[in-house]
Order: sequence, then C-alpha cells, then structure tokens
Amino acid sequence: MKKLLLATVALSTGLCAQAAFADITVYSAGPASLIEKLSTGFTAETGIKVDVFQATTGKVMARLEAEAANPVADVVISASWGTATSMAADGKLLAYTSPNAEMVPDFLKTDYAVAQGISALAIAWNPTSGLPKPTDWADLTTAEYKDMVTLPDPAKSGSMFELVSALDGVIGAQIFDALAANGAIVAGANADALNPVLQGAKGAVFGAVDYISMAAAAKGETVEEIFPTSGTVVAPRPAMILQSSPQPEEAKQFIDYMLSEEGQAMVAATFLMPARTDIEAKRPRINELTLLDFDAEAAYGARAETLDAFAKSFGN
Repeated sequence: MKKLLLATVALSTGLCAQAAFADITVYSAGPASLIEKLSTGFTAETGIKVDVFQATTGKVMARLEAEAANPVADVVISASWGTATSMAADGKLLAYTSPNAEMVPDFLKTDYAVAQGISALAIAWNPTSGLPKPTDWADLTTAEYKDMVTLPDPAKSGSMFELVSALDGVIGAQIFDALAANGAIVAGANADALNPVLQGAKGAVFGAVDYISMAAAAKGETVEEIFPTSGTVVAPRPAMILQSSPQPEEAKQFIDYMLSEEGQAMVAATFLMPARTDIEAKRPRINELTLLDFDAEAAYGARAETLDAFAKSFGN
C-alpha cells in the first residue's frame, strides 16, 4: 500500500510539473526574428516552450478561422490594431492586463490587447536612384517619379489600408489616381513593394513599413526612410490571448515577458517603437511624427468601400 501511495504521489507530482510547463502556441505576424528571440528568452526564463506560426496578418487570421472548431493558438500578435478591435467585439479574446503594461500608454492597450510595438508608414527612397529626395507623399506623383514607385496592396497590408483610409479623409482618392496615372505599381504585400526599390529597379515605396526599411538600411541596403511632412499613420501591433486558449495562464506569462524590459529591448532592436515609454528606441517615436487623423472604427466599417475606390484608381 505504501509503494502504491508513493507511486500515486509521484505520478501526481509529475502531472503537476507537466501542467506547470505546458507548451503554448503563438501566431505572429512578423518580424520573424523578433518572435524567435522572444520565444527563446521566454523559454529560458520560464521553462515553457513556444510553438510559433509566423505569417502575414491575413494568413494568421485565415488559420484561426480554419481552426475555429479545434482551437490551437494561445496568443496572437497581429500587424493591425483593427484585428484586436474586431476580435474583442466578437468575444474571442481573454481579458488580461499585465503588470508590466504600466509604462504602456493608455491608447496602446485595452482590457483585451496590448501593443507589442508600433510601426509607422513612410516613403522608402533609394538614394542611388538619381531621383530627387521626396519630402511628402505628393512628391511621388511628379514627372521625375514616373514608373518608379511601388505601393503595398491595402487588401494585403493592414497598415497600408489604414494609410489609404487616412489619406482619403484628407486629400481624397485623387492622390491614388495621380499615382496610377504616373505609372505606380501596386506590388502586393509590404516586402513585395520594397524589394524592387532595394534592387534599384524602382525609386521609392509609397507606404513602406518603416521598421522593415530601417532594418534593411542597417544591414547595408541603399534605402532611406522618410516620414512625410503632411503626416502619416502609426500601426500598433496588438498581442492578444484567445478566449479559447488551451493554456491561458502560460499565455499570460508570455505577455508579461513580452512587456518586460528584456522583451521590450528585443522589440526595439528590430527598429519597431517599443510599447513601453521607458525603453530606449532606435528610431523616432510617435511624439516625433506628424500624424494624420485616423478613426479606426470608421475606417474598418468602410473597408470594402475604401478598397473598391483604391482598386478603381488603379484600373481594377
């Protein structure tokens, strides 16, 4: 009987230990190097392993939809704040406020989501292109830039969609009409728009994700990030715990680590703005940028109409 009791205690202890170190699954929309470093650091600190699915926001959301009947993910990190708003409204998110979110500004956190970091959209210009250095969006519609501009597709890039929506509210669709008439090309997702500029085939990206271009420049690529004088939009990257999370307590620990000093330093190292204001950034912060007025709720409510107008500008 004593041996049986000991065996039962040992089994119970083993199961508890296993539960305490259950794996979690994180779906993340880039940058790939960041989620890899966060996962490695988190495992080293907690012993909890992290399974990662890395893809664009669109592919992440499609996978979540496909797995709706049998949820797998615990944490989702998106490149668009609109996903957090819509998922919270649909009751898909677990409420959690990390103690490490104290230094995150209120506009970058809700009861259901908190920014991992923040990017902004800008002009990515190749200084070896021989083209004049632009200072504002409209400069890319001039004769010098004919056939030399790329744009991310707002149907594939959430941040580009938000820029299109904000510009529509300021100067209307005519800037996209002018870009199309000037031979600008809608290239696809963010990387598809940037690569021709890095290769020298094009001169500038209208709506480049800033941290991607900055990271490329740091590696020696001939590209310069220019924040337009008339203003731009920022794109907070929400981190969320799913209501269906198989491991909600471990998921909370991951959010805590992401918002720790160590985690936020990893965010800053990728040229994203860290969400915490007490962490040093390697690039301009929100208060150093001119921002366009942007109402996310109104923008996403009119998403179909905005995308349709954009497509018509480019003859689609």
